[in-house]
Amino acid sequence: MFPLKKGDQPIAQKLLASGVCPRCIFRFCCVGVQAFYRLSHQDLSRDLHAFLNTGQETESQDEANKEADGPPSKKLRLKERGDEELSTLSGDGGAALQEQKPATCTICLGILQEFCQKDFVRKVCEKVCSAGYQFTSFMFSVSLPAQLSVREHAAWLLVRQEMGKQGLSLEKDDIVQLKEAYKWIIHPLFSEELGVQIDGKSLFEVSVVFSHLETDGDCHFLATACPDCFRPTKNKQSVFTRMAVVKALEKIKEEDFQKKFPCLPGSPETSCVALEIECNHAAVFVAGRYNKYSRNLPQTPWVIDGERKMESSVEELISQHLVDAFKADSFNFSSSGREDVDVRTLGKGRPFAIELVNPHRTQFTAQEMKEIQQVINSSSDKIAVRDLQLVTREAVGHMKEGEEEKTKCYNALIWTEKLILKTDIEFLDDLKELQIAQKTPLRVLHRRPLAIRPRVIHTMKTEYVDAHRFRLHLKTQAGTYIKEFVHGDFGRTKPNIGSMMKTTADILELDVESVDVDWPPALDN
Repeated sequence: MFPLKKGDQPIAQKLLASGVCPRCIFRFCCVGVQAFYRLSHQDLSRDLHAFLNTGQETESQDEANKEADGPPSKKLRLKERGDEELSTLSGDGGAALQEQKPATCTICLGILQEFCQKDFVRKVCEKVCSAGYQFTSFMFSVSLPAQLSVREHAAWLLVRQEMGKQGLSLEKDDIVQLKEAYKWIIHPLFSEELGVQIDGKSLFEVSVVFSHLETDGDCHFLATACPDCFRPTKNKQSVFTRMAVVKALEKIKEEDFQKKFPCLPGSPETSCVALEIECNHAAVFVAGRYNKYSRNLPQTPWVIDGERKMESSVEELISQHLVDAFKADSFNFSSSGREDVDVRTLGKGRPFAIELVNPHRTQFTAQEMKEIQQVINSSSDKIAVRDLQLVTREAVGHMKEGEEEKTKCYNALIWTEKLILKTDIEFLDDLKELQIAQKTPLRVLHRRPLAIRPRVIHTMKTEYVDAHRFRLHLKTQAGTYIKEFVHGDFGRTKPNIGSMMKTTADILELDVESVDVDWPPALDN
């Protein structure tokens, strides 16, 4: 059953005469049944012309009845000639024309014509397969030339005017969107060729960017009519973005638009071209805990004035193996706090997460993740990781939630200028929930805003070593600067160990013994 009704015939005839393809005619006649768009162009053209012929035959018969007593009128002879031309698209004459390439549609610029063919689908699928991604579903997206919005607007005004003659109205939202119709046609073809389902929520995306240089100038008159809609931006090559054009079309008056842009322009000589066919997989996240055993290893690459200070970092020793395994383009490393280059992280380690950007491989079993962990641990004696696992983007947020409310435990070896006895340090054991104020340390002032931060030293336990040294085990609020709590940072941290012991104190060694964040979940490894 053909989807157009008798009332659609004047609109379909006018659009067809203006160089509009059958699928775009369906869109502007508000045909919402997907199956009709999936018919071949030859079938659509044949059925559309048969539909229009039927209307003309009825009208011609009425004219013939009126002229039965005399010779055929000039009007009737013209209609008969038109019938003969339309009939060549069906029956025996249609076979020859079906082999000819149809003229490029004046609205979709060929998107709903040659880019719905299996040849194009195979071309895209070849690009997808050669990219080497691992996927079980995919999302398909298209970027269309901005000028298509201008041409659609012109067609809408034309159709709305024609429907107004019938006492009907047509809102822009009533028209089937070009992207929607295109996906109705192309999705089943892609699924068949690749053997996987299309899923709008898939993490793997195949995108096609279309362009049409011949009609790029269609939008330019809008810049004069609505200059405030087109403002240059650093990241855009052209001010005529799709969003800017749509905004201008909503703003421009109908009469101003029709003065500047014909309804409809003629068919272009060329179709759109697929400028880019790209594949991209959404980032995946790997989490775990790391231990740092070296006092000569920064957490992240240490670069000062463009010069690298140390050959490696915790971030690189872990991430490079994951980038290789996941075949990712790049990575982003984050952790629950950070330690200084000369500080070790012991115990169960510090939670970390790594975002792997555009990974080509994404499916790993628990055993495979365990094997990657073993590779990391065997590659260096400076670090080790545990509990390595795949996590969601949302789960990474748990690592940062309430970070300052968490606690951390440290082991510090402290030196004092004056001679000390064991009894001189015992008072520290009795201090509980000690409130301190820390002005941003001088050593981090170049990268942290100046502020006074209240912090809490929950507990301290001393261990006498000799006349100038003792160990201090601390449990503190996360975010406490331990070195500054010991030496005072020229009075910027109050109180501090030196001020409480009435001597100059400094820190010789510092270890992080625990980071009390219950994430990621512990694994049996």
